[in-house]
Amino acid sequence: MKQRAYHPLDQPETTAPKLRCVVGVDVGATLAKIALRSRDDAAPDFDLVPSRALGKVMEELVRLEPRSVGLTGGGAAELARLLPWDTARVNEFAAWGSGAAALLRSNGAAPAERYLLVSLGTGTSIMLVDGMAVTRVGGTALGGGTLLGLGSRLAGERRFEALAELATQGVRARVDLRVSDIYRAGEIPLAGELTASAFGKLARLDADADPPRREDLAHSLMGLIGENVALLCGGLAAATQVRRIVYAGSTLRSNPALCGILSEITRALGREPVLLQGGEFAGALGALLLAAQRQ
Repeated sequence: MKQRAYHPLDQPETTAPKLRCVVGVDVGATLAKIALRSRDDAAPDFDLVPSRALGKVMEELVRLEPRSVGLTGGGAAELARLLPWDTARVNEFAAWGSGAAALLRSNGAAPAERYLLVSLGTGTSIMLVDGMAVTRVGGTALGGGTLLGLGSRLAGERRFEALAELATQGVRARVDLRVSDIYRAGEIPLAGELTASAFGKLARLDADADPPRREDLAHSLMGLIGENVALLCGGLAAATQVRRIVYAGSTLRSNPALCGILSEITRALGREPVLLQGGEFAGALGALLLAAQRQ
């Protein structure tokens, strides 16, 4: 399945597909993810829009006159009320499982009967995929909302893309307290580079010390989120006896620092990390596929 950038609000009306298209929308707390397929044999197109712009999404869907619309996510009910026709409401976890499976196949990943599927959105949900069954087994309030909220306060940056770029230029060891900052080598059976306390060095700064760099704060923030999500997933993987952990969601989009931390910790725990390409659209694609099946 080929992935392409889709920007429905920018398309001239004369080129919009009519009647034949099917649409899936995953309405999250921050972003609405859209998947559209113009023909049964066509590759889907994707788009991201702010959830606060649901009115524009509604206008575009009305213009497209889709054959079916599948809705999922926390804002699905609100969008359904705006649309002038019946829509298919799709369970969020079922949508994620179906969409992730399709994306894994399109990316050429070796199939796995059982794995953890991790949705890093505003918060984080962790699902166990066992064949066709998808069950939420855990989660955490840490996620993209944490990144944007603390990023605005700590690094003075509200834009996700800018925070992700800052983190690639930072060195979180300048901000985080590490095991090697507390113990000499060999005193305890822990690697010195492990984080003992996120942002812990800030408490040791003298009153007249130079303030920490924004880049280092952004990198430490990625570490706070990534390490805790990966550790939680590692524990759940052990409890459910699965080896593969598939990470997806809009918080990973163009975010190499966070992706690297998730992969590093997951491998250290003896699990196989998979960073799902296009994974932020898994829920929307699953809603599209499952709604189309109901016709």
